[in-house]
Amino acid sequence: MTKEHFIFLDTETTGIEVLKDRLCQVCYKTPGGFFTEYFKPPVPMTVKSMSITNITNKMLADKKPFLGSAMSKELQKLLSEGILVAHNAKFDIAMLKAEGLDAPRSICTLRIARYLDPKNTISEYNLPFLRYYYELEVPDAMAHDAEGDVKVLCAVFDKLFGRMKEEFPAFSEEELINKMVEISSKPSLYKIFNFGKYKDKKLEEVVKSDRRYMEWLLNQKMTDGGQDEDWIYTLDYYLKN
Repeated sequence: MTKEHFIFLDTETTGIEVLKDRLCQVCYKTPGGFFTEYFKPPVPMTVKSMSITNITNKMLADKKPFLGSAMSKELQKLLSEGILVAHNAKFDIAMLKAEGLDAPRSICTLRIARYLDPKNTISEYNLPFLRYYYELEVPDAMAHDAEGDVKVLCAVFDKLFGRMKEEFPAFSEEELINKMVEISSKPSLYKIFNFGKYKDKKLEEVVKSDRRYMEWLLNQKMTDGGQDEDWIYTLDYYLKN
């Protein structure tokens, strides 16, 4: 499978709770171009989500639902035959799953970026930060707009793919793609706290000085429904090693 089979995708949603929120905008890019649509979700947009996306309930009032739409049918066909590329792909995959779509193979640019930064020299891994960290020129790309985010996603992916080539010079294109799919399928291992009272501290040091905090945090993450897979994996790893 080659890059011709990629579906670069971004979604805007009514909120960030995967068990209750739903899609309101979907954009994907294939070799055939960009495809973007707004949809009326079965739950209303939260004020927080509206403030981030600038998508309002009034804007969506006359739109059709995503479920059963022509785009959903075409997207499922593409996903069954190709590879989804998304940033924090597990979120988009969960949102697609809530609408009855399945993405058997995926590449997560968030996890690839973390993999290629073993010394944690990059302070943040969100898509806008990586865009400017890598000094990428992306014309007409507005943040928190699905189409704008897909444009940035494509640029970030190209940069990461180049880095992967440097990391695995003997690999063919297909082998590189398979490696990226493999990396994306596994939780990321954090090395440094990026929040809380131990922000910027190494986890290997915190587990020695404040093991109780790590145990408490793991319990909190588990209680929240286990959605934060990367942090659950990381905390469990350091507590066991």
